[in-house]
Amino acid sequence: MKALVYQGSHDVRVENVPEPKIEQDDDIVLRVTATAICGSDLHLYRGSMPATEPGDIFGHEFMGIVEEAGPAVTSVKKGDRVVVPFVIACGSCFFCQHALYAACETTNPDEGGALNKKSIPAPAALFGFSHMYGGIPGGQAEYVRVPQANTGPFPIADGLDDEQVLFLSDILPTAYQAVLNAGITPGSSVAIFGAGPVGLLSAACARMEGAERILMVDNQRYRLDFAKQAYGVETLDFDEIDDVAEAIIQMTDGYRGVDAVIDAVGYEAKGHGGKLPAMDNFEVESSDIALHQCLAAVRRGGNISVPGVYAGAVDGFLIGDFFDKGLTMKGGQTHVHHYLPKLLEAIEQGKLKPEAIISHRMKLDQAADGYRMFEDKQDDCRKIVLTP
Repeated sequence: MKALVYQGSHDVRVENVPEPKIEQDDDIVLRVTATAICGSDLHLYRGSMPATEPGDIFGHEFMGIVEEAGPAVTSVKKGDRVVVPFVIACGSCFFCQHALYAACETTNPDEGGALNKKSIPAPAALFGFSHMYGGIPGGQAEYVRVPQANTGPFPIADGLDDEQVLFLSDILPTAYQAVLNAGITPGSSVAIFGAGPVGLLSAACARMEGAERILMVDNQRYRLDFAKQAYGVETLDFDEIDDVAEAIIQMTDGYRGVDAVIDAVGYEAKGHGGKLPAMDNFEVESSDIALHQCLAAVRRGGNISVPGVYAGAVDGFLIGDFFDKGLTMKGGQTHVHHYLPKLLEAIEQGKLKPEAIISHRMKLDQAADGYRMFEDKQDDCRKIVLTP
């Protein structure tokens, strides 16, 4: 079969690889009908995420048709159309029982990304990510093996196109969790740092939850223009503003700051080191990354939500400001399974239209070109969907 294979920094290729097979009784083999390139994939593509190895198959946003099911699979059957959460969860451990699926303590044989981990088990394995998270082959391929198939694959009824539901695999629940972590309620104000796919869908989910005012920060005018047109946000181009946090504060009543901030950028933000060379040598240094701007822009008693990927240490984090302002901060991988039923219902009712962010549709054979386009922000690229 064909699959997108990592060979090194900025070097990915569509190659012929062996087709996946059933390995455990609760596996399925999925024929992929749609997959996507995620902003998190760019961390891998750039070679900035440790334990990414030549030969790894990328892709953690995918859906398709069940081709084969192991003898212990009871929740889906051959021929079913499903979307697959990027988090691989067992459904029965302590964390899964508490709907904290991204913390599943049984699926990841690797160490995870915590530096001071001690003896706590690693979090859940992830599809198509690094060997800190299981090294499980991803879905930018014609076929993919899906373990824990009684917990993960989510059936999709006829009547909805792939593009309407594909992002249930990752970025839509990630955006929704970010909005919930930010404490958005009717009348809230929120600043979203990063107008990439997660930032854009965070704006969509914030509107659904009743946010009155949404400020969007980025330096790509085409992204900001889309966010303004699609979600009615107010935009700030950080290349044109000396101090984004101060500008946000000046836009709020009483110069208090916004009720909440969402950092949808992560450790590779502009002005940020971002390169993570080895598991034993994480080092991230900057005094002006998105996270620090978020800390400054939020009001006292407000919420900081971090869906953007971070790893290692952030030097100079102003813990005193965090304490002085009485803030709450939440982040982490997404508990996808928990949110799927509600988000699917919102799509069916027309409250959410995640497919609106798609700007490019390409064949799997063109995936390497898609990565270059997305990385270089060519042709006003917002989101690429691939079809085998």
